[in-house]
Amino acid sequence: MIFHETTLKDAMIIEPQLIADNRGFFSRMMCRDEFTQHDLISDFVQHNMSFSRNKGTVRGLHFQRGVHAEAKLIRCTRGSIADIIVDLRGDSVTYLKHESFVLSAENHHMLYVPPGFAHGFQTLTDNTEVFYPVSAAYTPSAEGGLRYNDPLLGIAWPLEVIDLSVKDASWPFLQQGQSPIF
Repeated sequence: MIFHETTLKDAMIIEPQLIADNRGFFSRMMCRDEFTQHDLISDFVQHNMSFSRNKGTVRGLHFQRGVHAEAKLIRCTRGSIADIIVDLRGDSVTYLKHESFVLSAENHHMLYVPPGFAHGFQTLTDNTEVFYPVSAAYTPSAEGGLRYNDPLLGIAWPLEVIDLSVKDASWPFLQQGQSPIF
């Protein structure tokens, strides 16, 4: 695996090395030793999958608070997504900064999202599947979110947003000078 730093502190793009032959290819998608060498969490206690029918669907921006904060390892297994993360750690040099990454079934790239980040994505194709293990079990009382169109974040989604859950449409906007979430 090749680990690429991003502009956001502690977040990484992980590029699997494909070993190909006439049958197809083989690749490791996670290795505890390599994750440890890069100071990444490798204990994933829950594995999630989402399916979105329509191109332009947005899911997120989600996070878990406190001891329930989770690292995520995002991989698109069918179709493609624009994956967006926002650093919510008040002591981070990249606090409230965001970055976008294209993850697809074709490029096999994965995004490591550290605890203390909000995470969301927009589907770039119809019939998209996303698989992501997380380091903490989902805890409804620790759940939080940011509005996808928060003017303070200024996220430029690549497509018109055509589908969004009621919950994701109702997350509060950030306020200038607001106390950090983490």
